[in-house]
Amino acid sequence: MIEEGRPCVELAQQLHAVESAITNAKRVLIEDHLEHCLADGVGQGGKSAKDALAEFKLLAKYL
Repeated sequence: MIEEGRPCVELAQQLHAVESAITNAKRVLIEDHLEHCLADGVGQGGKSAKDALAEFKLLAKYL
């Protein structure tokens, strides 16, 4: 778009759309991980609550 000389407003709109898509993808990934990896792991005895909490703390910085 830059090379085509498109207006700055169009560039800003596209960048905003990309940023929103990445944010949504990150949210879905983290929610899925919390639900399936952490919750199921603890519920099925695969992870201790302490390990799950430590992993959650690592994930929390990306929220």
